[in-house]
Amino acid sequence: MNNTAPPDHRRIAIEVIDAVLRQRKALDTVLADHRPMAALGDRDRAFARNLIATTLRRLGQIDAVIDSCLERPLPRRAGAVRDILRAGICQLLFTGVADHAAVSTAVELTRAAGETAHVKLVNAILRRVQRDGAGMIAGQDAERLNTPDWLWESWQATYGDETCRRIAAAHMIEAPLDISAIGNPADWLHALQADLLASGTLRRRTGGQVSNLAGFAEGAWWIQDTAARTVAGLLGDVAEKSVIDLCAAPGGKTAYLAAAGARVSAVDRSEPRLRRLRGNLERLHLKAEIIVADGTEWRPQEPADAVLLDAPCSATGTIRRHPDLPWNKTPGDVIKLAAAQMRLLNAAMSMVKPGGHVVFATCSLQPEEGPDQLAQILTETPHVAIDPISAAEVPGATESLANSGTFRSLPCYMESDGGMDGFFACRLVRQ
Repeated sequence: MNNTAPPDHRRIAIEVIDAVLRQRKALDTVLADHRPMAALGDRDRAFARNLIATTLRRLGQIDAVIDSCLERPLPRRAGAVRDILRAGICQLLFTGVADHAAVSTAVELTRAAGETAHVKLVNAILRRVQRDGAGMIAGQDAERLNTPDWLWESWQATYGDETCRRIAAAHMIEAPLDISAIGNPADWLHALQADLLASGTLRRRTGGQVSNLAGFAEGAWWIQDTAARTVAGLLGDVAEKSVIDLCAAPGGKTAYLAAAGARVSAVDRSEPRLRRLRGNLERLHLKAEIIVADGTEWRPQEPADAVLLDAPCSATGTIRRHPDLPWNKTPGDVIKLAAAQMRLLNAAMSMVKPGGHVVFATCSLQPEEGPDQLAQILTETPHVAIDPISAAEVPGATESLANSGTFRSLPCYMESDGGMDGFFACRLVRQ
């Protein structure tokens, strides 16, 4: 018997996968609270995070392989065994780990988990995948398998078959690291080994610990997807204007507005998230008024020149960065969030002066969390009109400009440059 303890980084990865898939916890929350993960060395932590993310991105394919190898379903109480198999198959088929390491450590982990009755099964399945795995996935419809039914049906109905499939394909690829710089972004091209996109975003194709990158400690830049940067810029020249960033945390758009010279009031109901925003602003040497309040109830003392509302949503436009989302969100979540978004949008319109602008945005691909909201407020609120977004305002992303004058980015857009997050945004004016 092999009594060698299984490597910590693989065990930790499986613990995180279990917390996400069986306990329905958000991946970011699990990672933030997982002290053993934080204690890993850089190399082992990177291995664990890649194993977690790839397992979630390829979960439908992996589960199909497991099911094809079982004569009868695993009992519910053996959920840990399925997670061990998932991680083992992911290593064998998708991460390039040495076959013997993937199999032997999975067997050790099964034994360490107290699942001795399933040790032979785990070994047999992984040996079969080691031998036949390439053929097992060759005929799979990867895009369809890795997308839950309700999301596939929604995107198919909204965007059509071809675009739906392109979206799903984009979700299987890790997103690049996008950076917004204070000042001239070209000054950081060499130090950050980045490309400069038309939006002004610096894009790194390689990973690395963010806090170790040049300019981070000095507060020269912050992390922000190119689509989010484009949305933040839809208020135009905000220098010396009063701008409310509603639902502001964690603060990427607050930073953009403050760096552009606006007098920003950052409003969010989550004090812990605002502490993170405050820390980001301090690192960046930027200033904003920070207000802990419910955006549906709070009102400014004086009407603002503009409001940016990036409303809480299902975040299905960020699945490339958050591969747990497809497996933990439901259609019911979308319905609840859409109702909250409408309340926030009505509140935002009441916060601006006549002639003032509100940019309403969500990082969602669901029509209920964007176009449907726009149609509702234009129908129900007579003093609100749309101010169409022009091609000049979305440099490098004109594919995202809809005929209605709204912005609709998709993860499969800018494909040759590495894609972008999915956003809906519109600009409204109070008449």
